Amino acid sequence: MNKYLALIAIVSVLATSCKTAQKQAKTDIQAKPEMPEQTISDEEKNEFEYTFIEGLKQKIIGNQQAAIGYFSKCLEINPNSSSAMFELAKIHSSNGDQTSSSLLLEKAINIDPENKWYKVLLAQIYQQGKQYKKAADLYQQLHNSDPENLEYLYMNAALLSSAEKYDLSIQAYNELEKKIGINDQISVEKQQIYQAAGKKKEALAELQKLIDNNPKEPRYYGLMADFYLSENDEANALKYYLKILEIDPDNGFVLFSLTSFYREKDDKEKAWEYARKGFLNKSVEVETKIQYYLMMTADQDDPFFTADQINELVDILVKTNGGDYRVYTVYAEYLIRKGQLAEARDQLRKVLETQKDNYLIWERMILISNDLLDFNSVYSDAAKAVDLFPNQPVLYALKAVACLQLEKYTEAIDILKEGETYLLDNKPLKIQFELYKAEANYKLDRVAEAFKSFDEVINLDPENWLAMNNYAYYLSIRNENLEKAEQLSGKAVRANPENATYLDTYAWVLFMRKDYSLAKFYMETAMKNGGEKSGVIIEHYGDILFMLGETTKAVEQWKKALENGDFSEFLTEKIKQQRYIDK
Repeated sequence: MNKYLALIAIVSVLATSCKTAQKQAKTDIQAKPEMPEQTISDEEKNEFEYTFIEGLKQKIIGNQQAAIGYFSKCLEINPNSSSAMFELAKIHSSNGDQTSSSLLLEKAINIDPENKWYKVLLAQIYQQGKQYKKAADLYQQLHNSDPENLEYLYMNAALLSSAEKYDLSIQAYNELEKKIGINDQISVEKQQIYQAAGKKKEALAELQKLIDNNPKEPRYYGLMADFYLSENDEANALKYYLKILEIDPDNGFVLFSLTSFYREKDDKEKAWEYARKGFLNKSVEVETKIQYYLMMTADQDDPFFTADQINELVDILVKTNGGDYRVYTVYAEYLIRKGQLAEARDQLRKVLETQKDNYLIWERMILISNDLLDFNSVYSDAAKAVDLFPNQPVLYALKAVACLQLEKYTEAIDILKEGETYLLDNKPLKIQFELYKAEANYKLDRVAEAFKSFDEVINLDPENWLAMNNYAYYLSIRNENLEKAEQLSGKAVRANPENATYLDTYAWVLFMRKDYSLAKFYMETAMKNGGEKSGVIIEHYGDILFMLGETTKAVEQWKKALENGDFSEFLTEKIKQQRYIDK
């Protein structure tokens, strides 16, 4: 669609359909059904009338199958009932059976060629089936019967164009133009037909006619510029763009059109000049600016403007349209791209001041808090969001995560149970719910329930390595079912051979099984993959070394763990007594 043309629609298929439906609805109730031929007995006439009315009743209450039965019965009584055919055709059409519908309508029109409703519906069905010429012919018949109805003439012209009958379409548009005068839409339709037919001179003449008729209307020059661009005539396109600025210096659309024009020519300086003017222009709607900004920043790997230029455009957008919630949303996404999550969250909070019912903003904001490890905010905001959107299971999951982090384990179980009602068939979220239940129950020393949930997670997702790792670790520290623990942890490690946490768990399971040499190998692998930054892993390494008789090295590792700040309650005693201490 040409961006400078505010189309003045004469008619549309939808409008025609609506009018048809409205008028026909009245006909259904008020008009008597078509009476059978005189060869039909009076008893059959009465039966026909009763059956037809019953069919209408069933159709109105939405019982289509029953309606089909009644109307079919009407055709058994009177095989030439065009009204029964029409009613059946409408039902078949609404069910998507256009073939049956068109056959019925074609027969109905043969019986009653003056009924316009039959032709309108059949034309619409032909159009849906891309039988444009057939549809156009029907609208021509309708126009011939009712010359004052310009809807029929317009549809005839438009459908002839779709059928690529360009000369006939132009004739129809010309006839329409004689009746209503020069019109934006008609001229543009004709221009596009001429252009499609390779008649550039005639296409230009149509656009020039619009300019001559109203030389102070900027969008007509825009149409001309668009035409030249489509013909790769950049010089003339630029001439008409600049003509728009002469008439309307503050025309925001042309400013952005010139930005795009110079972007295509890779003229960064000129493109930036017009982009900046467009953003500074107060007459340009904020939505237009936002759309253009999103378009310009879509390709982050190959940006056209520099980071500083993008920064300036965002600043202009915020300063000139700061009261619009959509600007805060765009600004938030911009800050997220820059890694300024806390600042982005502040912008989303501003959005919620006026858009409290915007679920996606709530979810985005809470997820940012989760990324920031600000679980107090996750907890409080998720609680508010759950009250506003009680049927959104993601919110229950987010609140449960916060509860786990804040050691509100009982509340985590409660919120998960509450949210389960809304999971429906959401398998990925069901898995997360079970995983969180497993963690909360374990912390509450409900070990059997916790392990049952871990089993459920692995049953639902046989490649949930996190569940396998945690399950194995809990089994190992309880010194229970170590064979299963080794099996689970081994799977996680084989799938993630460089994950320090999973390697540490596997090493610890081996430690509990007293396979200290193999445990040392996996623990050292964990250390090489980032484990040297974890006090827990370092302490475990020291424990293994002690069991292998390397006491001095073990104490060194324990001391490193103490310096790291993440260690068990027994670590200081281990160092003091220079021996491994369990419970």
